[in-house]
Amino acid sequence: MDTPVLPRTTLRPAISRGERPRGLYDLTLPELEARIVELGFPAYRARQVWSWAYRQLVSDIAGMRNIPAALRDALASEAPLALLEPVRTLSADDGETIKTLYRTGDGHLLETVLMLYPDRATVCVSCQVGCAVGCAFCATGLMGLARNLSAGEMVAQVVGAAREARQRGRELTNIVMMGMGEPLQNYAETMKFIGIIHDPNGLDIGARRITVSTSGIVPKIDALAEEPLQLNLAVSLHAPGDELRSTLVPINRRYPVAVLMEAIDRYIAKTGRRVSFEYALMRGINDSDETARDLADLLRGRLCHVNIIPLNPVDVLPYERPEPAGIERFASILRAAGIPTTVRYSRGLEIDAACGQLRAKELAAAS
Repeated sequence: MDTPVLPRTTLRPAISRGERPRGLYDLTLPELEARIVELGFPAYRARQVWSWAYRQLVSDIAGMRNIPAALRDALASEAPLALLEPVRTLSADDGETIKTLYRTGDGHLLETVLMLYPDRATVCVSCQVGCAVGCAFCATGLMGLARNLSAGEMVAQVVGAAREARQRGRELTNIVMMGMGEPLQNYAETMKFIGIIHDPNGLDIGARRITVSTSGIVPKIDALAEEPLQLNLAVSLHAPGDELRSTLVPINRRYPVAVLMEAIDRYIAKTGRRVSFEYALMRGINDSDETARDLADLLRGRLCHVNIIPLNPVDVLPYERPEPAGIERFASILRAAGIPTTVRYSRGLEIDAACGQLRAKELAAAS
């Protein structure tokens, strides 16, 4: 029987007033081992706890049956599991798209979307509460940035999605960081999050099944190129030239298209990996034949792929989705120029599945 060295009364509370919530999901396996040893228990208990958290996907530390009660009590105080509280869950596409609105321990709202496909199960993860980038067509950007999410709060979204998928007889396979926020403006926590979900002792999500999306934070693209994991990089481009892109993606004023593309070239040269360019197609804004030809000229010769995403409209914004014929014409111009191109239609239109829409409605209803 394990006996803790420290008396129960000396344990620090997991959350102090004014402190961001931290929990078990914030810890790497070595950090968990160190914490458990500090609490007076043998290090091997960490792997048992880790397995319960990431293999069995328990939602409560009390459910870790082979863990001593004293350690379960200590962890419940020191490193709780419940960092996020589900507020509302909506489904669409015959149950294949599930959007969850969460509340953080300090009262903020964020969103996660699980998308089930025949060959994979993908979760779209938020990395911030709100976003400071302020893309003109995005619901998240309307409310600015409240704060960064911790690695654990990101992990909690993935575990929740993995649990949801398993209840439907599926296993989670892919992670896309395309929810609320700019991952590269929360770089340290994003990379810690990726390390935790990639750990082969836990969720074991392969690096090539993890996509980090950015609006174009050039210094952090360079930093990402130096990371050892073979992650996928997606760049939210949305326009091939500075005048239009600065209107749609204000960060372009700091890192213009030419500067961004130089960083992309460095990334490709360093990693040898293909870069995806996300292009939200908006009627009368960035969908003309001339714009398609300019985009083809910009990307020609680069190791890349374009994902055309017909806009998921936001009620309070003036941007609209083009007609299907216009979408296909834009894609065909790129393909004819030799640019690998896929049209990806947004899922969950009826459940406000675009970034920030459900959060915005919840906040409006509460005001």
